[in-house]
Amino acid sequence: MAVEKKKIAIIALDPRAGRSYGRDVESLFGDVADIAVYSVMDGTAMGVLPHADLFAASTDAFGSPEELARHVPIDSQTMAVEASFRWEELRRLKELPAGSRVLFVNMTETMAREAIAQLEQFGITQVHWIPFYPGAELPEDVHIAVTPDEMRYVPEEIETKIDVGQRACTSGMMIEIALRLGLEHLLETEKFQTYFQSIATSNYSFDQMFARSIRLESQFHILMETLEDGVVGVNEKGEVFACNHHAEEITRTSADLVMGKSASQVFPYLPFSKCLQERERLPAKIIRLNGVNVSTEVVPVMRQSACIGAFAILQRFNDVEARQSQLRGQLLHKGYRAKYGFEDVVGASETIQKTKDVLRRMAVSESPILLIGQTGTGKELFAHAIHRASRRKDGPFVAINVAAFPENLLESELFGYEDGAFTGAKKGGRLGLFEISHRGTLFLDEVEGMSPALQVKLLRVLQEREIMRVGGTTIIPIDVRIVAATNESLERKVAEGTFRRDLYYRLSTLPIEIPPLSARGDDLFLLLEQFQKELGASFRLSPQVRDFLKHYAWPGNIRELRNVVEYFLYTGHDPITMEDLPPTVFHRPAPAPPPAVLSSRQPPSDVFRFVLEQLYQASEARRPIGRDRLLQLAHESYVPTSQQEIRAVLAQMAEEGLVRVSRGRGGSQLTAEGRRLYETGQI
Repeated sequence: MAVEKKKIAIIALDPRAGRSYGRDVESLFGDVADIAVYSVMDGTAMGVLPHADLFAASTDAFGSPEELARHVPIDSQTMAVEASFRWEELRRLKELPAGSRVLFVNMTETMAREAIAQLEQFGITQVHWIPFYPGAELPEDVHIAVTPDEMRYVPEEIETKIDVGQRACTSGMMIEIALRLGLEHLLETEKFQTYFQSIATSNYSFDQMFARSIRLESQFHILMETLEDGVVGVNEKGEVFACNHHAEEITRTSADLVMGKSASQVFPYLPFSKCLQERERLPAKIIRLNGVNVSTEVVPVMRQSACIGAFAILQRFNDVEARQSQLRGQLLHKGYRAKYGFEDVVGASETIQKTKDVLRRMAVSESPILLIGQTGTGKELFAHAIHRASRRKDGPFVAINVAAFPENLLESELFGYEDGAFTGAKKGGRLGLFEISHRGTLFLDEVEGMSPALQVKLLRVLQEREIMRVGGTTIIPIDVRIVAATNESLERKVAEGTFRRDLYYRLSTLPIEIPPLSARGDDLFLLLEQFQKELGASFRLSPQVRDFLKHYAWPGNIRELRNVVEYFLYTGHDPITMEDLPPTVFHRPAPAPPPAVLSSRQPPSDVFRFVLEQLYQASEARRPIGRDRLLQLAHESYVPTSQQEIRAVLAQMAEEGLVRVSRGRGGSQLTAEGRRLYETGQI
């Protein structure tokens, strides 16, 4: 069934102007409306005009609105014809010689002056305009005339005559016609946009405001479709005016079928009426919709004190989970990936091959793994390899050295924190490493350094598989596989009471000892060759040096070996002889493993003297100092030692009453006897 056309009537003083206005309106509305043109001068506008849906009259057609009302049917819609110049004509007038005296010729003085004022608004001010009309006196020394299709009134003696044609209907007038007749959809068509661009506009007028409104509406729809939640919007009457694609999917409803209808009928499970009435946000609640759990929340839209509508936000539970996994997955691009596999573990010895075989089998399980080994044996490399051999290989791999963080900072690193949780907290809060490693692996190195309070929290994570951020109140479920490492005996720390027994058994479900370098035989030389390649070194070793290195204890293990290779690189000698060995380590026979407790009858070693000096300096500063810090200072001072040797020295000092050794992070403190020994130098 064909839609009945609208009827638009154009009324003008001059018939030619009326026909011009009619052609403009016809060009835009001819497909949906019949256009009739009436003129006062030819008498067609006299009497009561036939019915039309809209009458548009020029301001010069009748003397007043009251007179116009006498010529149109009662209760008819009326509006004014608004005319303007086209940009192409204005560009022609802009080229008129500056300072010229130019006539503007029109039917009446009023029409001429009105047109001149409009031209000056458009910036055609480089000439001096003179209004001219029938009966006006022709000024002297004028050679140019401009007219809007009124050449009949231009004096013959004028040398240059420019006809800019009838002024066109403004874009604002066309927009008003569309709005009054309910034809807003036409405004976004190409022919309307082309017409609008061709008509000059002098200020931020109605047509520009409407164009901005159209853009904003378009942006609103783009935003609605961009949102990953379902969104349904209603106006103040509870009628649906917005329903995005995600809402259609969740509700299994077509937006075209619900637009303009009462939300209480099409979405009875959404409490729009209550929200509009109470003008308050209705908290999220769970509803069962089409066999799926959906979170629904309704929010009012307030303007000043009036409620002008409401929006409902719909989220499917599985969508929320998938989005969180996707966001966490993006963190993989920030470096949270395992870099090494078992193929990167250099070694052909039976002990290292056995270790790799056992760990490959452990990797496919989901149980925690505890890597036990001396400093520098490559525990973190094995942790990388475990992750890459596991079912979680596509998830994140996150590593943290527990002993490197103070207790309060370690907690926020592991568990994250909410906005404003503590002074200095990052605005907006921060994800913790447990959340970042969701569906991946978290490697906790030197786990023996974790405080008792954090041990309790870690135990809860392992038991409940959930965390709570610092300063937060929300329980966050996580799926993380723990790989821990220690270079101390956790069993001894459990016996001392510094490590929780229940946590120890949780972490050591699958324990394995990483063999030290001294137990790996000729792997030493495979590693040495590997480091030579990495450092670009090409030296050879003399037979004496090879034999010495093979029987050396390597307290620093693989890390120490790499340092030695780098040292050899800078000697400039080839082959490397015994004289080229690092002086701080190798100018004495390879030390035997330190005894559990040094006898007080033994002469004090260099390590004993170094530890005593560091304890004295710490005593002067009135602070305790622990084994890890002593080992670090020894390495920085090139004093060859190991953690086991420092532990033995401290045990000897404690037995002799020179030092008090505290459990946990309390560190060691020099006694008065220890201070006297150092100050007198009787060692």
